[in-house]
Amino acid sequence: MNQVLFHIHNVGVTPWKLIGYLGTFLFTARWFVQFYATKKMKQVTMPLSFWYLSIVGSVMTLAYFIWGKNDSVGIIQNAFPMFVSVYNVVAHMRYHKPEVITPRGPEET
Repeated sequence: MNQVLFHIHNVGVTPWKLIGYLGTFLFTARWFVQFYATKKMKQVTMPLSFWYLSIVGSVMTLAYFIWGKNDSVGIIQNAFPMFVSVYNVVAHMRYHKPEVITPRGPEET
């Protein structure tokens, strides 16, 4: 998994780097999801998909830092957000009431 697949501007891209790049992209994409949800609801909103993107992005970048790079700083940096995101998903599922969609509610505007 450490052999170079191709080069981009003199940077060798390995399968582990692809996993790291995808994880970083997903972890960053969560902010666009949060921005869209807040704009749509006209109030600050953290949709459940924000936390799912956080978990998947953290797991992928954590895998990269554990097996692809063996970097303790990256491991610590990505482990904590992953635990917080998992906690928030569990808390949401435990305490969240089912959504009730009403005619002319905020989702239709």
